[in-house]
Amino acid sequence: MANTAVINNIYNYYLTTYAPKSDTKFDTHKKSELRGIYNSIVKMNKEAPLYIVDTSQSTKEYAVGLKENARSFRNTIASLGGLNEDELLNQKRAHSTKDSLAEAYYIGENIDEEDVPSFDMTVNRLAAPQTNIGTMIPSNAHSLKEDLYSFDVGINGLNYEFQYNVYDSDTNKDIQQKLARLISNAGIGLNAEVLEDGNGNSALKIESVNTGRHPQGGHLFTISDDNTSKTAGSVTYFGLDNIVNESSDAEFTINGEERHASGNTFTVEKMFEIRLKNISTSEDDSTNISLKPDVESLATNITKLMDGYNAFVDKADAYSVLHPKSNRLVSEMKAIASIHADELSSVGISLNEDGRISLDTDKLRAAAASGELKDNFEALKGFTSSMLRKTNQVGINPMQYADKTIVAYKNPGHNYATPYVTSAYTGMMFSSYC
Repeated sequence: MANTAVINNIYNYYLTTYAPKSDTKFDTHKKSELRGIYNSIVKMNKEAPLYIVDTSQSTKEYAVGLKENARSFRNTIASLGGLNEDELLNQKRAHSTKDSLAEAYYIGENIDEEDVPSFDMTVNRLAAPQTNIGTMIPSNAHSLKEDLYSFDVGINGLNYEFQYNVYDSDTNKDIQQKLARLISNAGIGLNAEVLEDGNGNSALKIESVNTGRHPQGGHLFTISDDNTSKTAGSVTYFGLDNIVNESSDAEFTINGEERHASGNTFTVEKMFEIRLKNISTSEDDSTNISLKPDVESLATNITKLMDGYNAFVDKADAYSVLHPKSNRLVSEMKAIASIHADELSSVGISLNEDGRISLDTDKLRAAAASGELKDNFEALKGFTSSMLRKTNQVGINPMQYADKTIVAYKNPGHNYATPYVTSAYTGMMFSSYC
C-alpha cells in the first residue's frame, strides 16, 4: 500500500507540473496520425543543424509547458467542430433555458438541426457520494497507545490495507490529519478531511469520489479492521465506519418520464451531455434543452476561439522574462492574425499591438443578426486553420523557441535523420534517470 501511495504521489507531481490540462477525446490518435507526426519530425530534422540545448530546470519546464499550451489551444480549436478543414467552427451548441438547473453540451454529429430532439427537464434529486463522518473526540487528547495500526478499505471490488504508526506524542487530531492525508493521497477514489466543532473536538470525514447507488445494492466503500494484519481498534475509536449519508442516484424527468443516473453528468440520446446543478423547486421549475440556431452556435464558437487564442498568447508572453525567444512566438501569432485582420474586424474582432485579440460582442451579435458573420465564414475558417497549423508546429518542436547553440551544420544531401532532436523536451522530464 505504501508503494502504491508513493507511485501515486510521483505521478501526480509530474501530472500537475508538466501536464496541467486534463486529457480530452482529441488526445487519442490513430496509428496513421502518430505515423504522420513521426514523419513530420523526421522531415523537419533531416537538414536541421545540430544543437547544444540548455538543459536547466527552467528550460525543461518552459519547453514542456509550451508544448502543453499548444496542445490545449489545439484542443480548443478541435472542440469547435473538429480538425478537418470542412469541420472548423461548425460545432453545434446546446442551449439550456435555465443553466442554474442544468447545463447542456452538444456532443453529437453535425447533422441537420431538425433531426436533433429538444426536451423539457426537471431535477428531483442530485446524485450524492457515500459519506462517513467519525466520532467527535477531543482534539488534543492522547488516547491511542503507541503502536503500528492498520485497517482495510474495500472499494470498487478491491481491498486496500492502510498501515500507520501512532506515537506517544501524537494527539487525536495529529492522527486524524495523518489518516486524512493517507487516504486522500492513495488515489483509490476517496477524499478525507478533518472536521472541527469549535469546542476542541474533531472528527474524520471520508467521502467517495463516485456517486450513485452501488450496482449490487451495497455500500460504495467499507472500512474495517476485523481481519487486518496489524493492531486493530482505530476504526471503532475514530468511528471511520460510521456512514452518515448513503450514496444515491440522480433523479430527474425528461418530458415527464422519470429517469435515473449514477452521476450528475450523463448523456441523452448520445447527442447531449447534461450536467445537473440544482434541484427543481416545483414541478413547473424546469429547463428546456435544445440546439442553438447555427448563427448563434457560430458566434459562441468564435468567442471560445478568441479566448483560446488570447490564453495561448498570454502564456507564451509570461515566459518571456526568463526565455526571451518566447517573444518570437508571440510575434508569429500576431503576424498570422494580421493577415486576416480586415475580415475579422468586420465582425467585431480586432488585433491589438501586444498580439492579443479584442472581441466586441455587440458587433459580433449584430454581424450574426445581419448575416455578415456567415458571409465572412471562410475568412474565419482561414484564420482558424492557420492557428491550428501553428499549434501543431509548436507541439512538434517547442525547442525552436528555447535557447540553444548551433554546433554544426549537416552536409546537405549527405546526412541521416535525427528525428528525436525536436523531442528533447520529453527526455527532460526524466533528467538523469536513464
